[in-house]
Amino acid sequence: MSMFCYQCQETAKNEGCTVRGVCGKDAKVANLQDLLVFVLKGISIYAEKARAEGTDLSAKTAPFIMEGLFATITNANFDAERFENLIKEAFELRAEIKAEFEKAYKDNHGQEFTGSLPEQATWFSDNLNDYYEKSSNVGVLETENVDVRSLRELATYGLKGIAAYGDHARVLGKHKQEIDRFVQKCLAATTDDSLSVDDLVALVMETGEMAVQTMALLDEANTSTYGHPEPTDVNIGVRNNPGILISGHDLKDMEELLEQTAGTGVDVYTHSEMLPANSYPAFKKYDHFVGNYGNSWWHQDKEFKSFNGPILMTTNCITPVKDSYQERIFTTGMAGYPGVKHIADRKEGESKDFSEIIELAKKCESPVQLEEGTIPGGYARNTVMSVADKVIAAVENGDIGRFVVMGGCDGRFKNREYFTDVAKELPEDAVILTAGCAKYRYNKLDLGDIGGIPRVLDAGQCNDSYSLAYIALQLKEAMGVDDINDLPISYDIAWYEQKAVAVLLALLSLGVKGIRLGPTIPAFISDNVLNVLVDKFDIKPVGDVEADVAAIMAGK
Repeated sequence: MSMFCYQCQETAKNEGCTVRGVCGKDAKVANLQDLLVFVLKGISIYAEKARAEGTDLSAKTAPFIMEGLFATITNANFDAERFENLIKEAFELRAEIKAEFEKAYKDNHGQEFTGSLPEQATWFSDNLNDYYEKSSNVGVLETENVDVRSLRELATYGLKGIAAYGDHARVLGKHKQEIDRFVQKCLAATTDDSLSVDDLVALVMETGEMAVQTMALLDEANTSTYGHPEPTDVNIGVRNNPGILISGHDLKDMEELLEQTAGTGVDVYTHSEMLPANSYPAFKKYDHFVGNYGNSWWHQDKEFKSFNGPILMTTNCITPVKDSYQERIFTTGMAGYPGVKHIADRKEGESKDFSEIIELAKKCESPVQLEEGTIPGGYARNTVMSVADKVIAAVENGDIGRFVVMGGCDGRFKNREYFTDVAKELPEDAVILTAGCAKYRYNKLDLGDIGGIPRVLDAGQCNDSYSLAYIALQLKEAMGVDDINDLPISYDIAWYEQKAVAVLLALLSLGVKGIRLGPTIPAFISDNVLNVLVDKFDIKPVGDVEADVAAIMAGK
């Protein structure tokens, strides 16, 4: 076993990748990711001890910890050199936080701190060879108790999702001290062997509560900066100009790319999770913003080739890069891939410099057309709640029989056709609420509408899943029901990576029960932990399409 990773849905045999990740990362990168998380936990240990002494260092720790965790999510960064540098930075920050803790301790107690600390807070080397040797011995399997391991990893993966959402919000100038403190508290707690299983279950539930707060914060950051998404028929055809394709989730990158390409003769298209950018008012003013090209992330090997122009990956999901577009793809932010040019972070008060991408685009042919027409988007919380009376009336008079939340992620495996089949099988009085790239399994089907309400209401990126929770909570109040589970809403969730874990924990923290989860139950959830989730929240695996649809429409 040269590595061990089971954080994503496609992990080998739904058990764990032990030689090379199904995602494409090699053992070297997988182990360096483990070592980075290991040192981030050390930073968090000192920060929590400092807070106990009255010194709050979360403002110093959270930005780096969030970026570091973000870099380790599935399909974000495959570049070993980037992780070597992040680990060096982590050691530097840990030393700084350690010194501040020790000073606070001495000021309070009149003596040096002499207590014992976990290895995450003490191990150090400035030798890269030591990094690689140590990295193979700090992974998830170092926690021997399978249930403790399961709960620690469930919290950690939820925290990775929180980190991704929190980082996007911070880029737009929004952060919240309570979230920053929780990030370090949660990481430190995963090293504490004195915590019981019940303590860890409570930590997991608190992770869900913080996920709700973080998604709400990101929603505020996006909508206050770019306006509320509007119902939009998004063009999926192409024009004859050269183009740049932008993928991922970072709306600040989207804004700066549009500004810098204005008047250059270069068009801009979105791909995969960047599709919802087409619905923001702030971006609609750009006449060279053409629409969306292609489908979800895993189609990129063929779609990037046919696009002909440069591609900018702002976050996950990047897949192993093919020779056909190796010279045309760029990464930025926490994304990275060996041999691929990386656009540096913006300096204080400045924009990122996309000039190299733009100049390359001018020399490229226009995209090959894959399809034509439009797909609907922009049905986030503000749009849906603006017609809440119409929605409620449609429910009360029987025109809408059920809302089905089918948010989440897409993936490569054939068993994800389940979600397409469910969408087709749902009766005509069912409305699908979606966010995330899972929508590509059904957003181009002709499912029609109910009294002018589209049967697929797309709230946006996985980052926009807060809209789905908000809509449910507002409908609960408007319809006068006591329990969110009494609403005519069912949950059939597709998951792939750690942001989806954060969304799942967020729903559980809101008390949502009866969630169907697929296409598989996460490998990192042990049998005993699964039993707790089943007993408390009635979580269930997806099953036969016809039987599931019948149960969904019956509210079961």
